[in-house]
Amino acid sequence: MKRTVLEKLKKWKDSKKRKPLILWGARQVGKTWVLQEFGKECFTNTVYISFYNNKRMASIFEEDYDTDRIINALEIETHSVINSDDTLIIFDEIQGAPKVLESLKYFCEEKREYVICAAGSLLGVALHEGVSFPVGKVDEIRMHPMSFQEFLWGMDEEKLADYIYTGDFERVNEFHDRYNELLKQYYVTGGMPEVVSTYIGSKDFAEVRSVQNSILHQYEGDFGKHIKAEELPRIRMVWGSLPAQLSKENKKFFFGHIKKGARSKDFESAIEWLKDAGLIHIVNKVSKPAMPLKSYADRSAFKIYMNDVGLLGALSELDPESVILGNDIYTEFKGALTEQYVVQQMLAETDFSLYYYATDKAAYEVDLLIQSGRNVIPIEIKAEENTRAKSLKYYYDKFEPTYVLRASTLNYVDQGWLVNYPLWAVEKMK
Repeated sequence: MKRTVLEKLKKWKDSKKRKPLILWGARQVGKTWVLQEFGKECFTNTVYISFYNNKRMASIFEEDYDTDRIINALEIETHSVINSDDTLIIFDEIQGAPKVLESLKYFCEEKREYVICAAGSLLGVALHEGVSFPVGKVDEIRMHPMSFQEFLWGMDEEKLADYIYTGDFERVNEFHDRYNELLKQYYVTGGMPEVVSTYIGSKDFAEVRSVQNSILHQYEGDFGKHIKAEELPRIRMVWGSLPAQLSKENKKFFFGHIKKGARSKDFESAIEWLKDAGLIHIVNKVSKPAMPLKSYADRSAFKIYMNDVGLLGALSELDPESVILGNDIYTEFKGALTEQYVVQQMLAETDFSLYYYATDKAAYEVDLLIQSGRNVIPIEIKAEENTRAKSLKYYYDKFEPTYVLRASTLNYVDQGWLVNYPLWAVEKMK
């Protein structure tokens, strides 16, 4: 597998202001693999310690934060020689060992020359349970499922991936049909590395769905951890409602789709837990598309997306062949898959915070807004070539933005007031 986060890790390694690193990401996005690959490519020696059910290794950090003592103990426990100039130290699954997380502060202050990467699947959840975060003493990188470009690399479609990477839209447009075919395959597989690897090896969607269901079961198994028993049913209800929420034409999260009479205050903590676990993304509405967008965010109105388009299909029990063949079943759900896909790509490959715009009575809605420099940029998402954009034209006439973008299955084209990006190249919107 080829992952773009490796380049971010290499840049971090070479930074003169480098601090210990925390690699954030949900379970199964490939954090452990990429850190070990980073070690293979860039270091003579890698010391890997997982703190999952590993009380003996966690106890090394319980006594005190003497960094010399900790390094010596790690050398003894791992039978390694740890040199600051050629050794990568990986602390994995640190959500269960809070003292390890807190020790990063002291490594930053006293032993910054050591190269230390830490990761944890439920770290965001653990932080809300009183675990102390070393604010200002660590660098951070967010890791997501494989992007469509990374999927193409895995499928041995190097040239098609590189045309997107370099922004060669003449070539991208030339291979429109091939990109569209591969995008449908990605809609089914999504970007979980184990799923993509299974598809590459077997080309069997039944095996793909089996692996996806296994990942979903692991996620659901995590629901029972770190939470009070009375909260568990609410988390499950929110999670189970996501396919129905996203299949609506208006994808605003509606509590009535969880159960009749549901109120926001009863489910706020459940939504927050899923967000902290990295399983969902929340996109807030803004009442006014002005700078800074964050100041105009309406916290009571939002959309919720899953962390992976393939897992959305699996949770929805969507037949993979329906997506590939484009039959009526897929037609009913393709808007949800497409919007999920675009949000996922934007979060994985850009640094933008995402919002959406809607009028008070929701007569007009723009799917996404991003803030770039001094510009607020509207983005319309279309699942097909029928790109009539009544809401987008309303927004353009009312607010006169400098840039207007659309993502659809049309080729790249600059129409003057609007630039259309093909769905397979949405990351180039950055």
